[in-house]
Amino acid sequence: MSNYEPNTAAVSAARPRVTVKTVTSLAMLVALTYLAMLISNLLPKVAGFLQFEIKGTVIAIGGFLFGPLSAAIISIVVAFIEMFTVSDTGIIGCVMNLLAACAFACPAAFIYQKMRTRKGAVIGLTVGIAALTVTMLLWNYLITPIYMHMDRSVVAAMLPTVFLPFNLAKGGLNMALTLILYKPVVTALRKARLVPERENAQSGDRFDAGFLLFSFALLATFVLLVLVLAGKI
Repeated sequence: MSNYEPNTAAVSAARPRVTVKTVTSLAMLVALTYLAMLISNLLPKVAGFLQFEIKGTVIAIGGFLFGPLSAAIISIVVAFIEMFTVSDTGIIGCVMNLLAACAFACPAAFIYQKMRTRKGAVIGLTVGIAALTVTMLLWNYLITPIYMHMDRSVVAAMLPTVFLPFNLAKGGLNMALTLILYKPVVTALRKARLVPERENAQSGDRFDAGFLLFSFALLATFVLLVLVLAGKI
């Protein structure tokens, strides 16, 4: 009978290092998401109560790196921190923020995990915009009359004219920022050894000049849409 026993000490010692790196990265992304939320408060509002947000960018990047579950975790943590620190919308605002963040970032991260290329990123984020828009149309119809003390028929009339373009613009803004910022953020995290190096990277993964130009054009388009919806131009 063999006296060999697995070196459980070595295995258990290796696992915490991976876990600590992941937790550290997620904590950093939570902090960046919270910062993005604070910056978003400087952006103009639509209809006096709809706030454009760019925190979906950081959550999507976290989802691209660690998967849709991590995107959901970041969304949940930041939504609760926001509720207890700077938000004046209480649990309703927390739920709506959580739904919006998860609807955008989780589908995008899921698709990107299956197609880790530029094409996969664009498809995933486009699906994320669609999921965000549909989800928030439904929940705005259900929740806004309660939160804003409006008649439901008034809210229903606002769905195609206010809520639809608002969520498309918000999703598009976050999509463009994600495409622009993903590689710099990942490069910084890899230099800090918080995420592993990619192996067998394909040419489709390179964010080249043409793709960057496309991303900036997309950003300019949605920034203009944001300004139009906010009545600034």
